[in-house]
Amino acid sequence: MRIGLFFSLLLVFVLPNQQPNTQSNGPGLVVMDHRWSRSRQTTERLDPATTAPAASVMTPANKNWERNVRINNSVGARDPNADTVDGRAAAIEKTVQESRTAPKVVDGFSYRLKVKNASPGVVEVLFWEYQFADPVDPNITSRRQFLCGVNIKPNKEKEVEAFSVSGPGDVVSVTSLGNKSGSPYQEKAVINRVEFADGTIWQRKDWNFAEIRLTYQRAISTPWSKEMCRGL
Repeated sequence: MRIGLFFSLLLVFVLPNQQPNTQSNGPGLVVMDHRWSRSRQTTERLDPATTAPAASVMTPANKNWERNVRINNSVGARDPNADTVDGRAAAIEKTVQESRTAPKVVDGFSYRLKVKNASPGVVEVLFWEYQFADPVDPNITSRRQFLCGVNIKPNKEKEVEAFSVSGPGDVVSVTSLGNKSGSPYQEKAVINRVEFADGTIWQRKDWNFAEIRLTYQRAISTPWSKEMCRGL
């Protein structure tokens, strides 16, 4: 499913000038719930077997080093192989590989959306965004856009989750910050584009695909694995 999703997403970018079979009615998806929270993401470790540094070349000096250190050298004597070009290169490579295999923890935000497919078709691709607005001044807004690969059959519900390092942002006025009665934001989730398994597409009229073309290209530049959504 992920491989098929990758190629279907890629076709949207490669063939942008083709006119899709666009639906004129609603998106067919009903937003049931939406929420966000602070989150933390940990990258997976790489396989050490595939990232092991190349062995250094043996020299006449290090062939007998272990024997000589026991006889003549003091404790802590330096391995002569470490001073060769290959030895230094291996040490550098080992440091690089250790940094790659170490887990990387990223603090960010989790955005969740629960939808129900009220259409007769199977939904494969979903473009959506989480919007924040200042309750006092609605002109102060920010949004976080996401692309999700889904497989939602008719009358079925699905919750998708996306991770982003970007939070609500500076969308709150001083007046709103002084309001202690509730959330400082007006929040809502908006469906921007829905792509169905039969090739039909629904797209929100005031949403422009060209605005996210570069971030979309970046999002599909690598094959998808376990993640369901990527940020735009």
